[in-house]
Amino acid sequence: MILPEKSVLENRRHSTAYVPYSFYEWSPPRYFIDMPMHWHSEIEINYVVKGRGEFICNGERSLVGEGGLLFISPNMIHAAYPCEDSELFYYALVFSPAMLGAGGHDRCAMESLRPLLGGGRRPEPFLSTEAANYPGLAACARQIFSCAKGEVPHGDLLLKSELLRFLWLLETDGSLLRPQKENGPDYGEAIRPALEYMTGHYRENISIEDLARLTHLSKSYFMGCFKKAAGISAIEYLNHLRIHAACEALSATKKPVSEIAFGCGYENLSNFNRQFKKTMGCSPNEFRKKSIRSPYIRTGA
Repeated sequence: MILPEKSVLENRRHSTAYVPYSFYEWSPPRYFIDMPMHWHSEIEINYVVKGRGEFICNGERSLVGEGGLLFISPNMIHAAYPCEDSELFYYALVFSPAMLGAGGHDRCAMESLRPLLGGGRRPEPFLSTEAANYPGLAACARQIFSCAKGEVPHGDLLLKSELLRFLWLLETDGSLLRPQKENGPDYGEAIRPALEYMTGHYRENISIEDLARLTHLSKSYFMGCFKKAAGISAIEYLNHLRIHAACEALSATKKPVSEIAFGCGYENLSNFNRQFKKTMGCSPNEFRKKSIRSPYIRTGA
């Protein structure tokens, strides 16, 4: 999970030349804030094993339940939101396009892999369970995650072949692909400077005017772009970052609540307590007790 003080463009390396992927398990308890909005240059595949959650990809939201699949293209802004009434447990594989030979010059790389991974024929992020190829994709995903958990070199042979099969199933089911919009506005790209700035400076006073200036957009157009790309307003996202930082501090330190509040950008304790309870459904002290009793799973290969 990306920590709030780091750039929203993840600094964490999910892959290396030797092991070009990372496997994660995510099981946030009810009283834990959602995955911060972020993006990375790698591809990500999510498979919901249990429960359901709300996922957001480039401003599109969807409730995804058991067996649900997501395909997150490189540089796609995304986040995960646990549902209050359901436990959520899902697998994530984050891997480099180079793992599949996307940098090659053969017909497969140039006419299939690059258009799929680079946006020319971008797959839908939420893979419909009604799609003709969904049963094959789900079976393929289970094999992919079984290989990723194995951590043995020869398992990478099967992992690569299953990832290529996964992409083949995507490409041969037209309902799972969306053509790139010609000259269409890229709202995510437009707001990236603001996302970067907020993530690095959430402790400071930040106004909408400041953020609009960073993106070279008018205030009203910036607010519209942000809502379309992120699914929430810029002020909501800023509060999201601050509360997330507070959750981390409450879980990992014994600092007084007041010190955490001021360190996360809140100017008075009462406002912090009000915003925290509105977001998390409990007080900071209650959250601290719950987080000690029920730590969440967050593992990487």
